[in-house]
Amino acid sequence: MLKNILGCVREYKKASILTPAFVSLEVVAECFLPLLISDLINKIQNGCDMKIITKYGLALVLLAFVSLALGVLSGHYCAIASCGFAKNLRHDMFHKIQEFSFSEVDKFSTSSLVTRMTTDVSNLQMAYMMIIRIAVRCPFMLIFAFIMSVKLGGKLALIFAAVVPLLGFGLFKIISVVRPVFVKVFKKYDRLNESVQENIKGMRVVKSFVREDYEQEKFNKAADDVCADFTKAEKLLALNTPLMQLAIYIIMIFVSFFCSKIIISTNGTELGIGTLSGMLTYSIQILMSLMMVSMIFVMVTMAIEGANRISEILSEESTLKNPENPVTSLRDGSIDFEDVSFRYNGNSNMALTNINLHIKPGQTVGIIGGTGSSKTTLVNLISRLYDVTEGKVLVGGVDVRNYDLDTLRNNVAVVLQKNVLFSGTIKENLRWGDPDASDEELERICRIAMADEFIQNFPKKYDTYIEQGGTNVSGGQKQRLCIARALLKKPEILILDDSTSAVDTKTDALLRKAFKEEIPGTTKLIIAQRISSVQDCDLIVVMNDGKIDGTGTHSELLETNSIYREVFESQTKGGGLNG
Repeated sequence: MLKNILGCVREYKKASILTPAFVSLEVVAECFLPLLISDLINKIQNGCDMKIITKYGLALVLLAFVSLALGVLSGHYCAIASCGFAKNLRHDMFHKIQEFSFSEVDKFSTSSLVTRMTTDVSNLQMAYMMIIRIAVRCPFMLIFAFIMSVKLGGKLALIFAAVVPLLGFGLFKIISVVRPVFVKVFKKYDRLNESVQENIKGMRVVKSFVREDYEQEKFNKAADDVCADFTKAEKLLALNTPLMQLAIYIIMIFVSFFCSKIIISTNGTELGIGTLSGMLTYSIQILMSLMMVSMIFVMVTMAIEGANRISEILSEESTLKNPENPVTSLRDGSIDFEDVSFRYNGNSNMALTNINLHIKPGQTVGIIGGTGSSKTTLVNLISRLYDVTEGKVLVGGVDVRNYDLDTLRNNVAVVLQKNVLFSGTIKENLRWGDPDASDEELERICRIAMADEFIQNFPKKYDTYIEQGGTNVSGGQKQRLCIARALLKKPEILILDDSTSAVDTKTDALLRKAFKEEIPGTTKLIIAQRISSVQDCDLIVVMNDGKIDGTGTHSELLETNSIYREVFESQTKGGGLNG
């Protein structure tokens, strides 16, 4: 864990080293101030002239400015180191997540990833800042102030030696009780974020089913759980302050009593008023250092759990990796499934069983089947979003596991069932398919995808801004934009995963006609619920319960496959089919 986390310091090592260096010098300067002040008070008590007072005054001012300058420098470099460290953490986590296969994405929930990228990183940033600055300052101040108090008060410093261990034990007990609470609360944070995310993402569903009260109750429960744990922890941590105050007052009473007794009994010959003042100052420095150490333990306790969660992301190795000598070119768009079986991680049942399917380059293949028949799972194996459990998938005659991942995926364009557009202009979204595409090429492809017509009706046309998630365009418009984006990749294989479900049958037919004319050499796989979307395909695959129930053309399947015939009859009953 430490190796993963500290590896994110990188270019901020210099700032991370300079911070404790300046802090240490600052502590030395601060600890000399009470010594000079006590010496000055003793000299005034013994009757010194203004020359000595002026000399001490200038020394104190100079030392104060030196301490201030060192404090500013330590704060400056601490800010650079801690903020840079947090930036690198987020950078490394985000890049690691981009490398994840679908299996790793399934393993971590979205809400948990968001918590790790935000709350956990913020806690770790705060802890790192405290470690390189306050965690250096406090122990150093504790030790140095004790040494100076021994130098100043001799045996009187034993008062600190008696009280400090008792205080340290009390603080340790508080922290030991609080730590398990913080460890537990982060999982509840995940549930809280999950509730918010689901509610916002599904707001239309929530409102259409009038489930606001239910969602509020679910959120309130998650929020109350987090609040209860933090309240418990804060109540325990609140004992820090009275415990510290008790220790301060006890030490001040003992120091004042014994110092005053010695001053009065010896008429100030053995111990001066300045020494009393210095001892009181050192006592406060020592005890405040202990109090800050206790707060550091609390922050570090919270950060350790966050660091473990972040380290889980950074140390996660993707199950999908490039082979040692990957194939970097695709011969053609042929696809072969040879005895393929597949199961998802943690699932004992096979999602696909004994799949054998052979698709020639340029063929248009329709895939149809009921919900849960693993149609999407089948096509996910083509671009190696998952690896097969048994058998092999070949693209262009080569096992997909032997390809360079970027090469394979750049030649396989997928329009997903859940279409995603990103915030930005229409042009920016389309150029995900080809960053170098000209404006003319964008318009040509959009005409093929039946998107140009509605884009031209927007006031800013192709410069129209798409809101996050594409909320300012309709479902059908979003689907056509996603199809255009995929076509811009000029892929060898185009997969349409129920991606024309939101368009009317006429537009669907025009799209299929455009594909046939414009990209005849591209292998096209069309997953659909409507028979009309696949009946003109060269080959139709009927899926049922993770198996291929039948293959053939439209007319062949009507004669030989009961599932296909049943779906056809249910959709054409009453003249519903629009070919």
